[in-house]
Amino acid sequence: MDTNFYIVFALITVYIFLFGFATGQRFAMPVKKLLKRAIDLSEGDLTTRIYLETKDEFSDLARIFNKIADELEKSRSETATTEKSVGIKVKARTQVLEETINALEQKIKNRTLELQRIVDESEKIQKKTKTQEIEIKQLRKELSGLKEVSNKYQTGKRVLNQKK
Repeated sequence: MDTNFYIVFALITVYIFLFGFATGQRFAMPVKKLLKRAIDLSEGDLTTRIYLETKDEFSDLARIFNKIADELEKSRSETATTEKSVGIKVKARTQVLEETINALEQKIKNRTLELQRIVDESEKIQKKTKTQEIEIKQLRKELSGLKEVSNKYQTGKRVLNQKK
């Protein structure tokens, strides 16, 4: 009987070992799949999903995981759409501002040219005025000289008239 006991004991031990191994694998496989997909999701792969055909808590966990992945993918899509929309609006406003800046720069250039023309004309007028002032001084000197000559002539004429 001792031999039968050991044989039964050995069979029961093998059975328990195989049962434990199978049960461990049954629990480990879904956990490994969930872990792999969670790592994929954390690395930015929002298209990753997990499908478990079990009817236990693991399938519930997989369904929740897929829902989270769906929400993240939807959120990222909405964010991208919003960024594009904001980018378009910013570009439109920036374009309006650039056009305004260009128009103002053109006005500044035109005004600068106009002011430069006025400065040039002013310088010409100054030169012309200086030239005329010089001519006036010369004419005054000549006039003064002519007055002196005329006074001398008049004085000489009077002296001659008085001598006569």
